[in-house]
Amino acid sequence: MNKKMDLRTVNVQRYILPLREGGSLPALADADDGFKYVLKFRGAGQREKALIAELIGGEIARILGFKVPEIVFAQLDEAFGRSEGDEEIQDLLKGSQGLNLALHFLSGAINYDPVALDIPSRLSSEIVWLDAFITNVDRSFRNTNMLVWNKDLWLIDHGAAFLFHHSWSNWEKHATGPFPMIKDHVLLPTAGQLDEVNERFSNIITESDIIGIINTIPEEWLMASREMDTPEEMRAVYKNFLLTRLASSSQFVKEAKNARETLI
Repeated sequence: MNKKMDLRTVNVQRYILPLREGGSLPALADADDGFKYVLKFRGAGQREKALIAELIGGEIARILGFKVPEIVFAQLDEAFGRSEGDEEIQDLLKGSQGLNLALHFLSGAINYDPVALDIPSRLSSEIVWLDAFITNVDRSFRNTNMLVWNKDLWLIDHGAAFLFHHSWSNWEKHATGPFPMIKDHVLLPTAGQLDEVNERFSNIITESDIIGIINTIPEEWLMASREMDTPEEMRAVYKNFLLTRLASSSQFVKEAKNARETLI
Protein backbone atom coordinates (compact mmCIF):
# COMPACT_ATOMS: atom_id res chain seq x y z
CA MET A 1 0.00 0.00 0.00
CA ASN A 2 1.56 3.32 -1.12
CA LYS A 3 -0.69 5.69 0.77
CA LYS A 4 1.15 8.79 2.05
CA MET A 5 0.21 11.86 4.03
CA ASP A 6 0.18 15.19 2.27
CA LEU A 7 2.95 17.08 4.06
CA ARG A 8 4.05 20.41 2.60
CA THR A 9 7.72 21.22 1.92
CA VAL A 10 9.06 24.72 2.60
CA ASN A 11 12.44 26.27 1.91
CA VAL A 12 14.17 27.86 4.88
CA GLN A 13 15.08 31.45 4.08
CA ARG A 14 16.33 32.99 7.32
CA TYR A 15 17.70 31.68 10.60
CA ILE A 16 16.24 33.99 13.25
CA LEU A 17 17.43 32.68 16.60
CA PRO A 18 18.22 29.43 18.44
CA LEU A 19 15.69 28.03 20.87
CA ARG A 20 18.07 26.70 23.50
CA GLU A 21 15.74 24.19 25.10
CA GLY A 22 16.94 20.62 25.58
CA GLY A 23 19.83 19.14 23.67
CA SER A 24 18.59 19.36 20.09
CA LEU A 25 19.03 23.13 19.64
CA PRO A 26 16.00 23.85 17.43
CA ALA A 27 15.67 27.30 15.90
CA LEU A 28 13.10 29.86 14.89
CA ALA A 29 13.27 30.41 11.15
CA ASP A 30 11.49 32.09 8.25
CA ALA A 31 10.39 30.03 5.25
CA ASP A 32 9.50 30.92 1.69
CA ASP A 33 5.75 30.60 2.35
CA GLY A 34 5.83 33.69 4.59
CA PHE A 35 5.46 31.82 7.90
CA LYS A 36 7.78 31.25 10.82
CA TYR A 37 8.65 27.74 11.94
CA VAL A 38 10.37 25.95 14.77
CA LEU A 39 13.05 24.14 12.81
CA LYS A 40 14.26 20.70 13.95
CA PHE A 41 17.66 19.81 12.51
CA ARG A 42 18.70 16.42 11.19
CA GLY A 43 22.25 17.17 12.36
CA ALA A 44 21.32 17.62 16.02
CA GLY A 45 21.17 15.26 18.99
CA GLN A 46 19.56 11.98 17.94
CA ARG A 47 19.72 13.13 14.32
CA GLU A 48 17.17 11.71 11.89
CA LYS A 49 15.62 9.44 14.52
CA ALA A 50 14.37 12.48 16.42
CA LEU A 51 12.76 13.83 13.23
CA ILE A 52 11.12 10.47 12.52
CA ALA A 53 9.74 10.34 16.07
CA GLU A 54 8.53 13.94 15.76
CA LEU A 55 6.73 13.17 12.53
CA ILE A 56 5.09 9.92 13.64
CA GLY A 57 4.21 11.11 17.15
CA GLY A 58 2.83 14.45 16.03
CA GLU A 59 0.68 13.02 13.26
CA ILE A 60 -0.70 10.24 15.44
CA ALA A 61 -1.65 12.92 17.96
CA ARG A 62 -3.41 14.83 15.19
CA ILE A 63 -5.38 11.75 14.12
CA LEU A 64 -6.53 11.33 17.72
CA GLY A 65 -7.87 14.88 17.73
CA PHE A 66 -5.16 16.74 19.60
CA LYS A 67 -4.07 20.19 18.56
CA VAL A 68 -0.57 19.97 17.07
CA PRO A 69 1.20 22.69 15.05
CA GLU A 70 1.39 21.90 11.35
CA ILE A 71 4.39 19.71 10.59
CA VAL A 72 6.26 20.38 7.34
CA PHE A 73 9.41 19.24 5.62
CA ALA A 74 11.98 22.04 5.62
CA GLN A 75 14.65 22.22 2.94
CA LEU A 76 17.97 23.72 4.03
CA ASP A 77 20.22 24.92 1.21
CA GLU A 78 23.93 24.14 1.41
CA ALA A 79 24.75 27.86 1.41
CA PHE A 80 22.49 28.52 4.37
CA GLY A 81 24.18 29.73 7.54
CA ARG A 82 27.60 30.57 6.09
CA SER A 83 27.41 33.98 7.70
CA GLU A 84 26.44 32.59 11.11
CA GLY A 85 28.97 33.75 13.72
CA ASP A 86 28.33 31.07 16.33
CA GLU A 87 30.55 28.10 15.46
CA GLU A 88 28.27 25.58 17.17
CA ILE A 89 25.28 26.78 15.19
CA GLN A 90 27.28 26.96 11.97
CA ASP A 91 28.37 23.34 12.40
CA LEU A 92 24.76 22.35 13.09
CA LEU A 93 23.57 24.06 9.92
CA LYS A 94 26.32 22.48 7.83
CA GLY A 95 25.41 19.07 9.19
CA SER A 96 21.73 19.58 8.43
CA GLN A 97 21.80 20.43 4.73
CA GLY A 98 18.92 18.90 2.84
CA LEU A 99 15.58 17.85 4.27
CA ASN A 100 14.72 18.70 7.86
CA LEU A 101 11.49 19.00 9.84
CA ALA A 102 9.67 22.06 11.11
CA LEU A 103 6.56 22.94 13.09
CA HIS A 104 4.46 26.03 12.51
CA PHE A 105 5.43 28.67 15.09
CA LEU A 106 2.60 29.57 17.45
CA SER A 107 3.35 33.24 18.04
CA GLY A 108 2.46 34.38 21.55
CA ALA A 109 1.97 30.86 22.94
CA ILE A 110 2.97 30.25 26.55
CA ASN A 111 4.32 27.10 28.16
CA TYR A 112 1.78 25.01 30.02
CA ASP A 113 2.17 25.46 33.77
CA PRO A 114 0.62 22.60 35.76
CA VAL A 115 0.34 24.85 38.82
CA ALA A 116 -1.49 27.64 37.00
CA LEU A 117 -3.81 25.62 34.75
CA ASP A 118 -5.91 22.57 35.58
CA ILE A 119 -6.45 20.05 32.78
CA PRO A 120 -9.73 18.07 32.84
CA SER A 121 -9.42 14.37 33.69
CA ARG A 122 -10.52 13.22 30.25
CA LEU A 123 -7.96 15.34 28.40
CA SER A 124 -5.24 14.35 30.87
CA SER A 125 -6.11 10.71 30.29
CA GLU A 126 -6.01 11.16 26.53
CA ILE A 127 -2.55 12.74 26.60
CA VAL A 128 -1.20 10.10 29.00
CA TRP A 129 -2.57 7.36 26.71
CA LEU A 130 -0.90 8.94 23.67
CA ASP A 131 2.47 9.19 25.37
CA ALA A 132 2.30 5.64 26.71
CA PHE A 133 1.39 4.42 23.22
CA ILE A 134 4.31 6.15 21.48
CA THR A 135 6.65 5.70 24.48
CA ASN A 136 7.27 9.41 24.83
CA VAL A 137 9.56 10.10 27.80
CA ASP A 138 9.38 13.88 27.49
CA ARG A 139 6.16 15.21 29.02
CA SER A 140 7.25 15.64 32.62
CA PHE A 141 6.98 18.36 35.25
CA ARG A 142 10.47 19.44 34.25
CA ASN A 143 9.57 19.78 30.59
CA THR A 144 5.84 19.65 29.85
CA ASN A 145 6.10 20.08 26.06
CA MET A 146 2.65 21.63 25.92
CA LEU A 147 1.69 25.14 24.94
CA VAL A 148 -1.37 27.27 25.58
CA TRP A 149 -2.31 29.23 22.47
CA ASN A 150 -5.62 30.96 21.79
CA LYS A 151 -6.94 29.37 25.01
CA ASP A 152 -6.32 25.85 23.70
CA LEU A 153 -3.74 23.26 24.72
CA TRP A 154 -1.28 22.29 21.99
CA LEU A 155 1.12 19.34 22.01
CA ILE A 156 4.70 19.79 20.79
CA ASP A 157 8.05 18.00 20.77
CA HIS A 158 7.63 14.27 20.23
CA GLY A 159 11.24 13.70 19.16
CA ALA A 160 12.03 11.67 22.29
CA ALA A 161 9.33 9.09 21.55
CA PHE A 162 9.74 5.58 20.13
CA LEU A 163 12.53 4.37 22.37
CA PHE A 164 12.68 1.09 20.46
CA HIS A 165 14.32 2.64 17.40
CA HIS A 166 17.50 3.24 19.35
CA SER A 167 17.82 -0.55 19.72
CA TRP A 168 16.12 -2.29 16.83
CA SER A 169 16.83 -5.81 18.07
CA ASN A 170 14.15 -5.76 20.79
CA TRP A 171 11.33 -3.79 19.20
CA GLU A 172 8.83 -6.61 19.87
CA LYS A 173 9.48 -6.39 23.62
CA HIS A 174 8.92 -2.63 23.55
CA ALA A 175 5.74 -3.06 21.52
CA THR A 176 4.03 -5.47 23.91
CA GLY A 177 5.42 -4.25 27.20
CA PRO A 178 4.39 -1.54 29.65
CA PHE A 179 5.98 1.89 29.75
CA PRO A 180 7.38 2.38 33.28
CA MET A 181 8.50 5.96 32.61
CA ILE A 182 4.85 7.00 32.44
CA LYS A 183 5.14 7.42 36.21
CA ASP A 184 6.88 10.76 35.56
CA HIS A 185 4.16 12.13 33.28
CA VAL A 186 3.02 15.61 34.27
CA LEU A 187 -0.67 14.78 33.75
CA LEU A 188 -0.75 11.32 35.31
CA PRO A 189 -2.21 12.50 38.66
CA THR A 190 -5.38 13.74 36.93
CA ALA A 191 -5.63 10.95 34.32
CA GLY A 192 -8.60 9.16 35.85
CA GLN A 193 -10.32 7.94 32.67
CA LEU A 194 -7.67 5.76 31.08
CA ASP A 195 -9.91 2.74 30.47
CA GLU A 196 -12.54 4.82 28.69
CA VAL A 197 -9.92 6.58 26.59
CA ASN A 198 -8.25 3.28 25.73
CA GLU A 199 -11.50 1.85 24.40
CA ARG A 200 -12.16 4.92 22.25
CA PHE A 201 -8.64 5.61 20.98
CA SER A 202 -8.00 1.96 20.12
CA ASN A 203 -10.85 2.22 17.63
CA ILE A 204 -9.80 5.54 16.11
CA ILE A 205 -6.30 4.71 14.88
CA THR A 206 -6.44 2.46 11.82
CA GLU A 207 -3.81 0.44 10.01
CA SER A 208 -4.36 2.70 7.02
CA ASP A 209 -3.56 5.77 9.14
CA ILE A 210 -0.36 4.17 10.40
CA ILE A 211 0.75 3.15 6.91
CA GLY A 212 0.08 6.66 5.60
CA ILE A 213 2.29 8.20 8.28
CA ILE A 214 5.08 5.63 7.96
CA ASN A 215 5.20 5.95 4.17
CA THR A 216 5.68 9.71 4.56
CA ILE A 217 9.04 9.30 6.32
CA PRO A 218 11.77 10.30 3.84
CA GLU A 219 13.91 7.40 2.66
CA GLU A 220 17.09 9.36 3.39
CA TRP A 221 16.10 9.66 7.06
CA LEU A 222 15.37 5.96 7.35
CA MET A 223 18.65 4.92 5.79
CA ALA A 224 20.86 7.47 7.55
CA SER A 225 21.78 5.03 10.34
CA ARG A 226 22.20 2.04 7.99
CA GLU A 227 20.66 -0.27 10.59
CA MET A 228 18.75 -2.22 7.94
CA ASP A 229 19.33 -2.93 4.28
CA THR A 230 16.28 -1.20 2.83
CA PRO A 231 13.83 1.55 3.81
CA GLU A 232 10.99 -0.92 3.26
CA GLU A 233 12.36 -3.10 6.07
CA MET A 234 12.48 -0.13 8.42
CA ARG A 235 8.99 1.02 7.50
CA ALA A 236 7.73 -2.49 8.20
CA VAL A 237 9.21 -2.43 11.72
CA TYR A 238 7.65 0.95 12.53
CA LYS A 239 4.29 -0.25 11.20
CA ASN A 240 4.43 -3.55 13.08
CA PHE A 241 5.56 -1.84 16.27
CA LEU A 242 2.58 0.52 16.20
CA LEU A 243 0.03 -2.14 15.28
CA THR A 244 1.35 -4.52 17.93
CA ARG A 245 1.41 -1.80 20.55
CA LEU A 246 -2.13 -0.79 19.70
CA ALA A 247 -3.29 -4.38 20.06
CA SER A 248 -1.48 -4.57 23.43
CA SER A 249 -2.75 -1.25 24.76
CA SER A 250 -4.21 -2.86 27.88
CA GLN A 251 -0.64 -3.49 29.05
CA PHE A 252 0.51 0.11 29.01
CA VAL A 253 -2.83 1.32 30.35
CA LYS A 254 -2.51 -1.07 33.29
CA GLU A 255 1.01 0.24 33.96
CA ALA A 256 -0.22 3.85 33.89
CA LYS A 257 -3.12 3.09 36.24
CA ASN A 258 -0.81 1.34 38.70
CA ALA A 259 1.64 4.25 38.59
CA ARG A 260 -1.21 6.70 39.18
CA GLU A 261 -2.43 4.80 42.24
CA THR A 262 0.89 5.47 43.94
CA LEU A 263 0.41 9.22 43.41
CA ILE A 264 -3.14 9.77 44.62
